[in-house]
Amino acid sequence: MKQFSSHVENMEREEPNEDVKKTSKTEVFNVESAVQVKGDQNIEHTIITSAHTIDHDSWKQVGLLLVTTFNCGYILSFSNLMLVPLGWSWGLICLVVVGFFTAYANWLLAGFHIISGQRFIRYRDLMGFVFGKQMYYITWVLQFLTLLLGNMGFILLGGRALKEIDSELSDSPLRLQYFVIVTGVVFFIFAFLVPTISAMKNWIGISVIFTFAYILILLIILVRDGKSNKNRDYSIKGSQADKLFHAFGAISTIVVCNTSGLLPELQSTLRKPVVKNMRKALYLQYTVGLGIYYGVSVVGYWAYGSAVSEYLPKELSGPKWGKILLNSLVFFQTIVSQHMFIAPIHEALDTKFLKLDEDMYSMSNLKRLFVLRALLFAANTFITAAFPFMGDFVNLLGSFTLFPLTFVFPSMIYIKIKGKTARSEQKVWHWANIVVFSLMAVITTVSAVRLIVNNARMYSLFADT
Repeated sequence: MKQFSSHVENMEREEPNEDVKKTSKTEVFNVESAVQVKGDQNIEHTIITSAHTIDHDSWKQVGLLLVTTFNCGYILSFSNLMLVPLGWSWGLICLVVVGFFTAYANWLLAGFHIISGQRFIRYRDLMGFVFGKQMYYITWVLQFLTLLLGNMGFILLGGRALKEIDSELSDSPLRLQYFVIVTGVVFFIFAFLVPTISAMKNWIGISVIFTFAYILILLIILVRDGKSNKNRDYSIKGSQADKLFHAFGAISTIVVCNTSGLLPELQSTLRKPVVKNMRKALYLQYTVGLGIYYGVSVVGYWAYGSAVSEYLPKELSGPKWGKILLNSLVFFQTIVSQHMFIAPIHEALDTKFLKLDEDMYSMSNLKRLFVLRALLFAANTFITAAFPFMGDFVNLLGSFTLFPLTFVFPSMIYIKIKGKTARSEQKVWHWANIVVFSLMAVITTVSAVRLIVNNARMYSLFADT
């Protein structure tokens, strides 16, 4: 497989727009190439440089990747984080509304992967091209915060799964931090051996098996427990202020379970036609994928009510081997899933530090790859071990970073590119999206910070949660 990509993209006119062609004197800034270009954006060829594979994968491969990665171990916390603060009525309404808007926003963003013949393989490059250098850096910060926080959450989930296994096998289980370290080491090994998203092709089938196996076992136990649990309580607890803040936190979590903030990077791996193929992959995610993770969340809340744990396997009844098997499947599935969400950071580091004129598996590049992956996972693992608050990761992830990346920026791009030719109602729609979701980002961020402060008072550093 071709690992390094530095090639000329021919013009692919998917949804061309005359307004873009008329736009000139817009600054294009690309940190990877360290080149500033000013002038006409109507270029027919553009050189794309990346250490990772571009224009290679099928939509089915990316679609299955989305289905399996979004049904990772994170969904085991969604019953608690999404539905407990909202209850049945508002919970189901928010699931439907937020699910629709995230699907629409990603569908919209996929249409801007190519603008006037130029392909954008990174979200920050797209924002920098349309709005200038400042938005390049804002997007870079928001996206990389999303990916780093998400990776820490994955490390924590893996550690929790291993600790649950240890709890079943021992009367005095080890501290969570030991399992967090083991998880970080395993993630590092996988990232070193499977360096790119396209290289995950041979692992997707295994991930599908692990995903459907653990979800099937989980649903069987949840249904059985729900039928035997006659004292389910679905009331929303806490003061009025707590209920309000927790509700906004739950909305943030629903955003997290539906989107990733790295769509252009995923789309870069697709072969042509990239817009059409990305949208096919999104249809698969928001039908099959969404049906699974929403289903698990709803059944978990139905089975245990407001008492449902932040980590579902803690609640499960049944034989010891069943819990061990379930947590083992979750752990192995998480190894594959987490790789997609951290891949854009790997790509940025690899493109900057690897020797692009050599094969990725040359001795020189393998040494560099080892150091880059080791430093990244060592830092993430240490921070995760020090602050093991899973719910806080998820809420902050959805509020401060994913609201603008998912909802605000695509509408901003639409107005900038198609504003002169769009109908009045289309412009009103997108301006409404920008205003409403910007306000939601502020409110949910305040809610997430409040939750972090409260937990910081409750837990000490390196707490064995």
